[in-house]
Amino acid sequence: MTLQRPENRHQVALLRRLRDEGPRSRAELNDGVDLSRSKLAAEVDRLIELGLIEATGLAASRGGRRSTALALSSRTRLLCVDIGATSVDVALADAELNVLAHVREDVEVRLGPDVVIDRALDLARKLVADQPGTVLAGVGVGVPGPVNFDRGEPVSPPIMPGWNGYPVRERFATALGCPAIVDNDVNIMALGEKHAGIARRANDFLFVKIGTGIGCGVVIRGEVYRGVNGSAGDIGHIQVDDEGPVCTCGNFGCLEAHFGGAALRRDALAAARSGRSAFLADRLAQGVTLSAIDVGAAAEAGDPHATAMVREGGRVLGEVLAGLVSFFNPGLVVLGGGVSQLGHELLAQVRSVVYQRSLPLATGNLPIVLSELDDEAGVIGAARMISDQLYSTLPGSRS
Repeated sequence: MTLQRPENRHQVALLRRLRDEGPRSRAELNDGVDLSRSKLAAEVDRLIELGLIEATGLAASRGGRRSTALALSSRTRLLCVDIGATSVDVALADAELNVLAHVREDVEVRLGPDVVIDRALDLARKLVADQPGTVLAGVGVGVPGPVNFDRGEPVSPPIMPGWNGYPVRERFATALGCPAIVDNDVNIMALGEKHAGIARRANDFLFVKIGTGIGCGVVIRGEVYRGVNGSAGDIGHIQVDDEGPVCTCGNFGCLEAHFGGAALRRDALAAARSGRSAFLADRLAQGVTLSAIDVGAAAEAGDPHATAMVREGGRVLGEVLAGLVSFFNPGLVVLGGGVSQLGHELLAQVRSVVYQRSLPLATGNLPIVLSELDDEAGVIGAARMISDQLYSTLPGSRS
């Protein structure tokens, strides 16, 4: 069964309000809406007829007899897919973007689109099968590389061999029989932070994902800015040292080659083998495959070399962000992704460099904080992305 679409901007506004604020009575929906009572009643009745909203219980009393509360259809489900460099997250959300089920599986994006998408679809079908009688309204997908947003295809993604030009959107839409939309993973994480995270009240902010790669979601006036070709925010490939290590993009000294997850694994292994870090050497001797998490644990345990690695990474990242802050003048900077879990040593270093090097006017009231959504930022953002598309009017719809 296919979800119906709203027919005009008034219905879109009502649907988005119910999504963002939860169940409301007709009287509450009328507050702040430029509609007569009769027009509001007609639009609400039409949304009920379309199966987009439903009556649910009694609304809070406003004096007199309590009225029925209205909510988005309890049958509507949104599929959320967040493909990372080394794992895929698949979740199912309701129409209010509450995550109902969430699974993660390790899979290397380098195995190619057929392998990764087949696995994501298997996980998706299992989640949907556990929700009988519901309507899968759409699927939002994030991938770890630049995306042509209009076509739903990755464009020359450095860490995704075999994905260039692959019809990701078409593949999901055909397999699941519902609309699909695809974007860069950091953009959907920024949307997740805007909807349910620490950026709920921020309209202009930067979300920096530090994972295997490094990217930046740019949000302007509450909307993700993607640039002309979808590569806005690709800060991982800003050069920070022209004699630095080779990057996956083929250039030298990129930020990502200094401080991405792969770079930290490389440097942790070198520190362990050389004995510069006793903590990491001990982990390696135990057969542990070293990662950024081990670097963070070593720094927390007081290992001086690991602490120096975290501080140096924070310094380099802070220098890049200082330039962005002076240029963009955001109201908030949020750090997320696996490497951000290095914690407050990293955060303190980034703050120190940004506050020191950016213009005082840009940093006077600038919070720089860690994400509070952990692994759910991407899937919540994917739900928000497809929801925004579904709760919009089609071209030619009546006003």
